[in-house]
Amino acid sequence: MSLVANTGKLAGRTLFITGASRGIGKAIALKAAKDGANVVVAAKTAEPHPKLPGTIYTAAEEIEALGGKALPCIVDVRDEKAVQKAIDEAVKKFNGIDILINNASAISLTDTPNTDMKRYDLMHSINTRGTFLASKLCLPHLKNSNHAHILNLSPPLNMNPFWFATHVAYTMAKYGMSMCVLGMSHEFKPFNIGVNALWPMTGIATAAIEMLTGDVSTSRKPEIVSDAAYYMLCQDPKTYTGNFAIDEDVVKKAGVTDLTPYACDPSNIGNLLPDFFLDVPGSPSAQAAKKEGKPEGQIPTLFAAIGKSLSPDLVKKTQAVYQFNVKGKEEGVWHIDLKNGDGACGQGEPKSPPDATLTMDSGNFSDMFAGKLKPATAFMMGKLKIKGDLQKAMKLEKMMKSLQKK
Repeated sequence: MSLVANTGKLAGRTLFITGASRGIGKAIALKAAKDGANVVVAAKTAEPHPKLPGTIYTAAEEIEALGGKALPCIVDVRDEKAVQKAIDEAVKKFNGIDILINNASAISLTDTPNTDMKRYDLMHSINTRGTFLASKLCLPHLKNSNHAHILNLSPPLNMNPFWFATHVAYTMAKYGMSMCVLGMSHEFKPFNIGVNALWPMTGIATAAIEMLTGDVSTSRKPEIVSDAAYYMLCQDPKTYTGNFAIDEDVVKKAGVTDLTPYACDPSNIGNLLPDFFLDVPGSPSAQAAKKEGKPEGQIPTLFAAIGKSLSPDLVKKTQAVYQFNVKGKEEGVWHIDLKNGDGACGQGEPKSPPDATLTMDSGNFSDMFAGKLKPATAFMMGKLKIKGDLQKAMKLEKMMKSLQKK
């Protein structure tokens, strides 16, 4: 599903795309393939992942089925030799490189105490160092192109402390990619190389996000990003450089007037999950300081209702113990046990160790269980902090739907 028409401007051009075996990277590759472009699928997945679809080889097959040419390369962007080898193979097969897409990225939405250094190093090695490395090694070939672009999938630089406070390690790693855009757009201008960043306005439904949250109904399809990337890559790199673009702004500029088809669930078009790092109406940062008055005693009433709705079937489907550290007006500790017996809930810590501990304001807590605020949305907006098993925490969404039906 694409709303921006292919023009053929990328025909014969060679794109080197990191992380192109699935998700946004693959969507950009397929869009370019429709022009007859050459695509280097530079990613780690050579063997099928047990939970995520796609390998560099299946992506290559899809690219060639659409009229493009593909070169699948096993690449870990942390490995300088592997990146250089893939670049050498690309130049040998396609006689050069015109476009570099720095898409590969790692994420961990953890605060400072809960970010282990192995995960910290992974994010910085892939996001910031990997982007810098691929750009550095592709540079000699980009200089030889008459249509050279570097496009980083990274956010606009926003110094609002909100975006650092909840996951400073991840923010630094993503902003490192954006700082490459800021510096290289000026450094490479004499060589007529356009260097830009692209970031989604909303959550994007990739297989990884679906596996993480279990729900993509408030997200958009990857095609909005690939349409935006395609439009950007068709611009003249001599003049189009140094931009921190947002996907929906770009597709609107390309002539798309109705964004509804990009939504995974068109009925949620007015309730899409905002992405990180954007201070726009309805965004996490715009709502962070907003406090709503709530009548006292909501949470005890809520847990009384939850207790009446527990069942062996719900326990069987969920298999998780939750602890809720509630802050604000109705501060306290509560729990829901959906792993043992017929289930249990109430005030205080659970008898069994929690699989996930969730911390949030009492007002947001009430909204979440009333169905006004989804756990995935609350998490993305910084209203919900999760310690423990993130996937089990996101099962709350399905569990709450079951409760609301009763």
